[in-house]
Amino acid sequence: MSTTTQRTAVITGATSDRGIGMTLAQRYAREGWAVVILDLDGEASAKVASDIGNQYAVPAFGHAVDVTSEESVTTAQSAVAAEVASGNLPPVGALANIAGITSPVPFLETTLDLWNKVMAVNATGTYLVTKAFLPDMIDNGWGRIVNMSSVSAQRGGGVFGKVPYSSAKAAILGFTKALAREIADTGVTVNAVTPGAVDTNIRVGATDESEAALAAGIPVGRTATTEEVAAVMTFLSSEDASYLTGTTVDINGGSHMH
Repeated sequence: MSTTTQRTAVITGATSDRGIGMTLAQRYAREGWAVVILDLDGEASAKVASDIGNQYAVPAFGHAVDVTSEESVTTAQSAVAAEVASGNLPPVGALANIAGITSPVPFLETTLDLWNKVMAVNATGTYLVTKAFLPDMIDNGWGRIVNMSSVSAQRGGGVFGKVPYSSAKAAILGFTKALAREIADTGVTVNAVTPGAVDTNIRVGATDESEAALAAGIPVGRTATTEEVAAVMTFLSSEDASYLTGTTVDINGGSHMH
């Protein structure tokens, strides 16, 4: 589908109905971006992309990716590049690294396999996907990379975070700052967001009591919506955010201030 849309936003981890990734993809599309959905499930990625493309009349493309596999990431990036080269998608201008998993296990019950998996999906995945899509952004002289961290990286874990998750999300903050400094003169910015509790599938099965206790610990008295997180991420992807790089934007309702 040819279009006058100027840029494509690539989003990892965007096939969950109650996820930040899908909401973000929809918001990008509403704002006129073409969208690429990358997730483990290729069929789901393609369907979500098709639905968003049809709903918002923008080019859209979905492809399978295992963010922990360099080969899989390279294959996905090549598929996106082919769509760009053929004119089906405009050049990639934004990358949102959202794919991640949690580790709701006490530290002494944490296995090395769990530690490695959580680090691989959250931290190594961010590294691999960024490394794959960054060169074209640099060549184009414009790009926005937005990395998903967490309040757990700043204050230690929580019910769903625990040690491996907090450690991986903290690694993403260091990655963001170091890369932002390294490529600051290229026209590509790199920023991170650190949401607190968000109303996503991560809390499906929570009790009314646990939800009330969670809200009580947040100064604004509620959890965030996925739309509120997506709004910040699309702003960081915009022309208006050109002087923001290496920053961490807290989206936590006042639950952590520093």
